Amino acid sequence: MGPWSRVRVAKCQMLVTCFFILLLGLSVATMVTLTYFGAHFAVIRRASLEKNPYQAVHQWAFSAGLSLVGLLTLGAVLSAAGTVREAQGLMAGGFLCFSLAFCAQVQLVFWRLHNPTQVEDAMLDTYDLVYEQAMKGTSHVGRQELAAIQDTFLCCGKRSPFSRLGSTEADLCQGQEAAREDCLQGIRSFLRIHQQVASSLTSIGLALTVSALLLSSFLWFAIRSGCSLDRKGQYTLAPRACGRQPQEPSVFRRSQGGPAHCLRSEADAIGPRRYSGSLRWLQDNDAAPGPLSHHLPAHRALQGRSPGALSGCPVRGLSG
Repeated sequence: MGPWSRVRVAKCQMLVTCFFILLLGLSVATMVTLTYFGAHFAVIRRASLEKNPYQAVHQWAFSAGLSLVGLLTLGAVLSAAGTVREAQGLMAGGFLCFSLAFCAQVQLVFWRLHNPTQVEDAMLDTYDLVYEQAMKGTSHVGRQELAAIQDTFLCCGKRSPFSRLGSTEADLCQGQEAAREDCLQGIRSFLRIHQQVASSLTSIGLALTVSALLLSSFLWFAIRSGCSLDRKGQYTLAPRACGRQPQEPSVFRRSQGGPAHCLRSEADAIGPRRYSGSLRWLQDNDAAPGPLSHHLPAHRALQGRSPGALSGCPVRGLSG
C-alpha cells in the first residue's frame, strides 16, 4: 500500500472514529443528565440534612461528566474539520482535546479501582440519616422525605442488625409496603446497574480516544510533510510587484512574424497617404507597449477605418 493510500485510509478511519466519539459524547451527556435530574438521585440529593454526604459526590460527578462530554465533542469536531480541510491547527486542537479526555478517563478508572463504593456509601449514609431523623423527629418533613425515597426506590425500611429503632420500624411498613425489599438492598441494586453502564461507557471511550490519538497524530505528520490528497490542480496567485505592468493574456500576445505581416497588409489595403505615420509608430512600439495616454492619438486616427481592414490583425494598445 502506497503513502497516498495509507493517508486516504487514515482519513476515512478518522471520520468514522469522530462519528462514534460524537455518539459516545451524546450517550455520556444523556447519562449525566439522568444522574443530575433523575428521580432516584435527586430525591437523595434534596434531603434536608445539616450535612448531606451525597451532595458533594453528586456535584463532583456532574462536573466531571460535563467536562468529559465537552472534551470529546470538541475533539471530534476539530479532528473532523482538520481531516476534511487538511489543517494542521485544527488537527493539533483535536489531538489536545483527546489527550485531555484520555487523562480524565484514566483518572476516573483509577478512582473507581481505589474507591469502588464511595458513591454507594454516600447514598446509604444519606438514607440512614433521613431514616433516623424521620423515626426520632416530631415534624412531618422527615417522614415525607423518607416516604418519597421509599416510593422512588420501591422499598420500605431497612433490616439492619445494628438498628436501635426496632419498635418504631414496625409501624413504618404496613400493608403492601411490607412486601417491598429492604431500602439498603434496593439502593445497592440500582447503583450496581448504573455503575455497570458507566464502566461500559468508560471502556468504549478509552478505546475510541486511543484510536483518535493515533490517527490524529499520523494525519498531522502527513499534512505537515505534504502528503495531502485534495491539493492537486489548485493554484495560488502571486502578488504583483509595485510599479510593474500586468502581463497580457495569451490571446493578445503577438506571435513571431505575426504583427509585422498584419501591419503590412493593413498598410497595403488602406494606403500610405493617411495612416503611414500611425502604422510606422505602431511597428516601432509593438515590442514595448507604453501607457494608455500615448496610444490615444493613434486610436483617434484609426477610428475611421473599415472593420474589414482590421479583421484577423490583433493591434496592441487600441482597446478603449
